Amino acid sequence: MLKTLIIIPAFNEEGSIEKVVNNLTAKFPNYDYLVVNDGSSDHTQSICHRNQYHVVNLVINMGIGGAVQTGYRYARDNHYDIAVQIDGDGQHDVSYLEEMISLIEKGQADIVIGSRFLEKEGFQSTQIRRMGINFLSFLGKVLTGVRVRDITSGYRVVNAKFIHIFANDYPADYPEPEAMVIAAVHGGRIKEYPVIMQKRNAGESSITMKRSIYYMCKVTLAMIIRRISFGVRR
Repeated sequence: MLKTLIIIPAFNEEGSIEKVVNNLTAKFPNYDYLVVNDGSSDHTQSICHRNQYHVVNLVINMGIGGAVQTGYRYARDNHYDIAVQIDGDGQHDVSYLEEMISLIEKGQADIVIGSRFLEKEGFQSTQIRRMGINFLSFLGKVLTGVRVRDITSGYRVVNAKFIHIFANDYPADYPEPEAMVIAAVHGGRIKEYPVIMQKRNAGESSITMKRSIYYMCKVTLAMIIRRISFGVRR
C-alpha cells in the first residue's frame, strides 16, 4: 500500500469537523490525515485540539487554495505517495476513497476527481451553479483539450508527481478549475469517478449569490491566463 495522506481544509467548520474526522478514522485507520485549520474564528481549532486531531493551524485565513497547498507541502515534505482532498463540511462521502485511490495505485490515472455528474445521483448543486460549472468545464476543454465534467469538485486524489507540482504551485482563490488547467498542461492523466455528494452538514458555503459573478469572472480569467503563461514558458 502506498503512503497516503488525507488533506482536510477547514474554515469555521465547528459544526461538522468532528463528524468528518471521526468518520474517516473509523473507516480508514490505515490512512494518515491532516486537518488544515484555515484561521477559523469559531471553535474549529479548540475542537481539533480537544480531540487530539492531527492539525495545522494557520495564523490567518489563507483561503481554500492556501489551506490545500499547506496540505500538499506537508505531503511533499513527509514523502507521501498519494494525497487526497476532502472538504471539512461533510459533503464528501469517504466510502469511495478506496476505489479512487486504487486508480492511482494501479497507474491508471495521475489525478482522480470525485464527480457528481457522471451518474447524476445525490446533491447536484443549484441550477445556476451547474450552469457555471458546465461553462468552466467547456472552457477547460477549449484551453487544454481535457474535459472534466465536475471541474469545481474539491474531492480529489493525486499521485506523488502532482503532490510536488501542487506543493510548489497551487491557485490561491477558488482554485479547483485552475488546478485542473495546471494538471492538464503538465500532462496529467485525469479520470473522473462517480460519487454521491451530500449537502453541507453545517455552516454556509463561502460562495454566496453576491460573489458568484466575481467567482465566474475571476476563475475564467485565471484559467485563460494560466494556460497562456504555460505556453509562454515553454
